[in-house]
Amino acid sequence: MIVNKETATLEERVFSELEEQILSGRLPAGSRLIEQDISRTFGVSRTPVRSALQRLADEGLVDMSANRGAIVIGVSEEDLEDIYLIRMRLEGLASRMAAARISDEDKGELQGSVELSEFYLEKKDAEHLKELDTAFHSIIYGASGNRLLCKILTELHRNIKAYRKRSLSDPDRVRRSVTEHREILDAILAGDCDEADRLTSLHIEKALENLKKGLK
Repeated sequence: MIVNKETATLEERVFSELEEQILSGRLPAGSRLIEQDISRTFGVSRTPVRSALQRLADEGLVDMSANRGAIVIGVSEEDLEDIYLIRMRLEGLASRMAAARISDEDKGELQGSVELSEFYLEKKDAEHLKELDTAFHSIIYGASGNRLLCKILTELHRNIKAYRKRSLSDPDRVRRSVTEHREILDAILAGDCDEADRLTSLHIEKALENLKKGLK
């Protein structure tokens, strides 16, 4: 099969932007995606738009119906709980592996992210805290030394972007989260694999509990 490179590039651009809008909540569940409108917005033909929408449907983010067209599904509350339960196990594993394998460079970056979080917490700077929360988890993923685990966790973390924003808008949860990050950091730096695993799993569990309260 011959693939037109220009069409493939346009499809990727449309797909990436729509995916980001869905995962960030800018395109909420129930939004209708109209090919003609998207084509006009991106300045492309309907061919790459149609392909991009099909990819979103394959990911489970969009429902393609012959009658209604493409409707945003996004990440449902049921999906959310499933993702967090998976994260509890896998992020605990990542911290366990990081405690055994972390490099001096990653130790410095992880410690720096926690210290900056504590600084911005006192400044009540929510935007920096959100960025540092993502950085903290990303450093641990990389420090695990397991590329497949890192890839899976990065994707899971990205899929709940809109919900994480909501959770990190709660000042009480943010303060507790920074404290939990400090405890996880101490366990990893001490090389305590069991404690790093336990604290990280508990951290994700508490984040889920907070989100479920907010959704109610």
